Amino acid sequence: MSAGVLVLEDGLILQGIGFGAQGVQAGEAVFNTSMTGYQEILTDPSYYRQIVVMTVPHVGNTGINREDMESERVWVSGFVVRALSPIVSNWRQRDSLDGFLREQNVIGLSEIPTRQLVRHLRERGVMRAVVAHGEAAQDTEALLEMAQNFMDMNGANLVDDVTTPEPYHWTEQSDPQWYAQHRYDPNGPLIVAYDFGIKRNILRMMTDRGLRVTVVPARTPATEVLAMKPSGVFLSNGPGDPAAVDYAIDNVRHLLGQVPIFGICLGHQILGLALGGRTEKMRFGHRGGNQPVKNLLTGHVEISAHNHGFAVTQDSDLHGGEVTHINLNDQTIEGLRHPELRAFSVQYHPEASPGPHDSLYLFDEFVRAVQGE
Repeated sequence: MSAGVLVLEDGLILQGIGFGAQGVQAGEAVFNTSMTGYQEILTDPSYYRQIVVMTVPHVGNTGINREDMESERVWVSGFVVRALSPIVSNWRQRDSLDGFLREQNVIGLSEIPTRQLVRHLRERGVMRAVVAHGEAAQDTEALLEMAQNFMDMNGANLVDDVTTPEPYHWTEQSDPQWYAQHRYDPNGPLIVAYDFGIKRNILRMMTDRGLRVTVVPARTPATEVLAMKPSGVFLSNGPGDPAAVDYAIDNVRHLLGQVPIFGICLGHQILGLALGGRTEKMRFGHRGGNQPVKNLLTGHVEISAHNHGFAVTQDSDLHGGEVTHINLNDQTIEGLRHPELRAFSVQYHPEASPGPHDSLYLFDEFVRAVQGE
């Protein structure tokens, strides 16, 4: 480990100690309030092009295993923590966080004053930034220029960079240690899942419930999906600005009313746009495993996992759609449905990896929808 630095586009410079890979990387600096689950965060494609700052002060003590990967690789542009654990101890651990980030060519920074940094991002909003580890960390003027010239997330279609290049069938179920009920049925209802940056645990939640899942690239035309004669269509999570993924919005418009549709995160935003709504970039978004969401249909409050920087606007005209869930911190729309078109979605992550299990019922609702109940 050697010197490391974080430089924000507004000129804030925070010195620290680098770990993981050496070099320079730019991204959008965001923060996550989860207490656990850093491995799932690192491997979630929705964090593509982002530098993630953890608010929990002590990170890395459980190491890295190969079972909790949400995809094949790390997607974050950088990982910032207050303190990197010097000890790694867990019965499933196969590598340290430091070694894993080196293997994945991702820069980590420790000894950063994350409390100061998060207060800064809350007050001024998330912003472009650069992480540097090694010799490059010395030239902060060049790093500031690099941060200021980095892409803006507004208008950014990042889905094309993270989606699968080819369709594939998913059959893996959850580990029985975590979820006891395994009901995968090779002859069950077929779900076509659009991969905008899909997490593996979402797929497991569907196979656990007896569904057959075929994952398709983000640009797959609606006509090809319907030709597969699916019982339902799933719209996945993913990175970037939903309004920039115009082809996905058009495809969903063609699918509405044809089959039941369920969307999560970016998929929720795309469904909202397909129904006629609007989306906007949030000041600092919701990222963490402890967000309170109220189900307006039942009155219940769910503790939920989030990762989004865009949201469907509250003044959106959903043309017969209705809001079903709101965030109790800021009243952001967290869920919607259109009963006539058999479509519903949530902004948060009911697959709960990492996070609470309060919202798993949504996958059961999707099963009932595809079964015609």
